[in-house]
Amino acid sequence: MFRPLALYIGLRYTGAKRRNHFISFISLISIAGIGLGVAALITVLSVMNGFEQELRTRILGMASHASISTYQQPLADWQAAADLAREEPGVIGVAPYVQGEIMLTKGRKVSGALVRGILPEMEPDVSTVGEHMRSGRLDDLQPGEYRIILGAELAYSLGARPGDQVTMVTPQANFSPAGVLPRLRRFRVSGIFDVGMYEYDRGVALVHMADAARLFQLGDAVTGVRLRLDDLFRAPQVAHELAGRLGSGLKVEDWTRQHANFFRAVQTEKRVMFVILTLIVAVAAFNIVSTLVMVVTDKRADIAILRTLGATPGTILRIFIVQGALIGLLGTALGVFGGVALALNVETIVPAIEHAFHVQFMPADVYYISDLPSRLNWHDVWQIGLVAFLLSLLATLYPAWRASRTQPAEALRYE
Repeated sequence: MFRPLALYIGLRYTGAKRRNHFISFISLISIAGIGLGVAALITVLSVMNGFEQELRTRILGMASHASISTYQQPLADWQAAADLAREEPGVIGVAPYVQGEIMLTKGRKVSGALVRGILPEMEPDVSTVGEHMRSGRLDDLQPGEYRIILGAELAYSLGARPGDQVTMVTPQANFSPAGVLPRLRRFRVSGIFDVGMYEYDRGVALVHMADAARLFQLGDAVTGVRLRLDDLFRAPQVAHELAGRLGSGLKVEDWTRQHANFFRAVQTEKRVMFVILTLIVAVAAFNIVSTLVMVVTDKRADIAILRTLGATPGTILRIFIVQGALIGLLGTALGVFGGVALALNVETIVPAIEHAFHVQFMPADVYYISDLPSRLNWHDVWQIGLVAFLLSLLATLYPAWRASRTQPAEALRYE
């Protein structure tokens, strides 16, 4: 059976037992180094993907995929805007809201907060806050009852528990013969939520939309309408199309604009980690240079004999490229297999290590995400594997070129 000469000899050099065992040891180190670098890169990027997904889920559990509002005034005819939004392909949930900045007091404790007036029966269509209630339910918010649901950190800072009363102070003022007086209203705490994001748990309170509208003197108007989409990554496209249908009087904002800086920072961190860990792979790949240089020196006589038998410099070049490529391929394959296995089992392996050594890498009282989430992205895997293999090929070029320049007479002079 015909086999290309360069491939046959390159594979034979790689698989044969060498006289110089040190060269074999360096080859194994190169394979292991590439494998470890690739596995680390796959695992770290998978964990970062998991963190990004977890953070996005928690943020969008309170925020909305998109929202409709006016530029300055309250939205008067929100029902028409909501009906129009429901007709837009991709919109699966619609809910109005009233929102404003307030101050909450309980005894001597005072805290600023963002109050959001919601309709309990429609809020589950656009958020998951109802799934993160420590106590109480969204249905406890009834119009005219003046009940309030606090974020867990906000309740802690006020020292408020379910059943306690807190006083809400709004920026609007009452004018009386005694002068300008702030608008005050007592609310009874009916529940506490904990979505796992400090920004929301510390600074958001929920009331019924009718109570919020009465408090901010909006009448039947609302601040805006929140939307939930079937595919959150299509939010910019859906927002653009919906804005064209609604007209110039209304604006549509999506989550990618509202939290652009945060998610851009996460993407930047992923790129930096990719570059840093790729350098580790590059260091391991360039160990191939030293391996092949020593192989070339060890095989000078063989190269000279091949040249005298008619092998061209290009054939010699390809022989050692095959040998270096095989080392890179074995290391890359080993790293991809190990990295994928590790990334798929991070959520099991890390708790086992914590239990075995009685340590906790991310304490729950310090980090809101106390587990290491992992999300394997196959596009990242193929990209990492391709980069590692190309670096390995690049590392073979100089030793292979040096081997192709070997002169038979000089190589055999002292043999």
